Amino acid sequence: MTTLIKNATIIPMTKREFSFKGNILISEGKIKEIGTTSEKADRIFDATDMIALPSFVNAHTHLAMVLMRNYKDTAENLQDWLSEIFPIEDKLDDEDIYQASRLGAAELIQSGCTVFADMYFHAWNTVKAVKEAGMRGIIGQTFMNDEADAEFRIRELSPRILDAIGNDDKFRLDAAVHAVYTSTPGCYERAVEWVKERGVRLHTHLSETKKEVDDCLNEYGKTPVQLLHDIGAFSVPTYAAHGVHISEDEMDILKEDAVSVIHNPASNMKLASGMAPVKKYREKGINVALGTDGASSNNNLSMIKEMNTAALLQTVANMTPAAARPYDIIEMATLNGAKALGLDKVIGTLEAGKDADITLINTNDANMTPLNDPFSAIVFSADRKNVDTVFCKGKELMCHGELLTIDKKEAMAKTKERWEDILKR
Repeated sequence: MTTLIKNATIIPMTKREFSFKGNILISEGKIKEIGTTSEKADRIFDATDMIALPSFVNAHTHLAMVLMRNYKDTAENLQDWLSEIFPIEDKLDDEDIYQASRLGAAELIQSGCTVFADMYFHAWNTVKAVKEAGMRGIIGQTFMNDEADAEFRIRELSPRILDAIGNDDKFRLDAAVHAVYTSTPGCYERAVEWVKERGVRLHTHLSETKKEVDDCLNEYGKTPVQLLHDIGAFSVPTYAAHGVHISEDEMDILKEDAVSVIHNPASNMKLASGMAPVKKYREKGINVALGTDGASSNNNLSMIKEMNTAALLQTVANMTPAAARPYDIIEMATLNGAKALGLDKVIGTLEAGKDADITLINTNDANMTPLNDPFSAIVFSADRKNVDTVFCKGKELMCHGELLTIDKKEAMAKTKERWEDILKR
């Protein structure tokens, strides 16, 4: 089965602020040709008035937390919010996670996203839901507490996730250690050993709040960055969410250890955590990607909205629109996310030989007219409604706004049912 996307404005993300009119030929899940291509294909898709770009990468989220959307939204800070959330999470079961993950996957697809990095519980159910959705999933084996608990999770839980993944190459199981305030150095060390054994990556929260940094200094005499560097946590490929309260000296450590920082602007603002120094990260040469965090602290999973938020926040934080140009923001949401997750040889740009993870943005609407600059249009004008069609590995997950793999109404109804039941437990 071959598909030809015709007449698109193509943003390949291979060269800074480069776009062109052309076609994309998809064959066996990959981009076979791009630019001037043959029209011999099983299916012709007319993309006139559409922008084609790499599908978005949500490099940090907690997918099943859509259950707690619009819940406890006036907590004073992250710690107060977690004190309300943790007791709810203790009640969650397999069916809760499965149904909420289906809804989360639908929401991601609707915002043009085909891959996400997750950190949550009962993850075999998330795998099941995301397989049905046809997406990619970088699933986290969560780690918290101490090394004994880490051993338990490796022995008892990770086999269940790996069994659910099977031989599906759209998935990978990484170590997701929650944070220095919930996980001991021994827990991190055991997780890192497991990462090395399996050749995967480490996912963690890092320096999200000033309290986290101050508490770490009081307990260990080091900041979270210094502590994790010193215990060897960064000796494996690492992507760290938030990175809000980090000094320039610590940035040098992150650069030296090739740690990717996942920026979560909406969550950081909503929980009053602060503003990550994204401009300084980029000046240091640190890879910065974009994530939504969970829908309980955002409160949505829209990468379109997150790009807009990231751009506006960097403008006001640095008092110049040049702090993060639209191209920079799109790069964070595509290629940089792929780099953070170790997927940039497969996705993140539109090039012949790469997997056909492609999002089409419809510009034929009032909010996108006139289309003076396609990069600005995506970051400053676009809304989720403009996401028209989404391909993952050449398979259509959504076409002309209609989800093809997930019954959204059913997913919504089931998630509502699960939440009502959770509140009674």
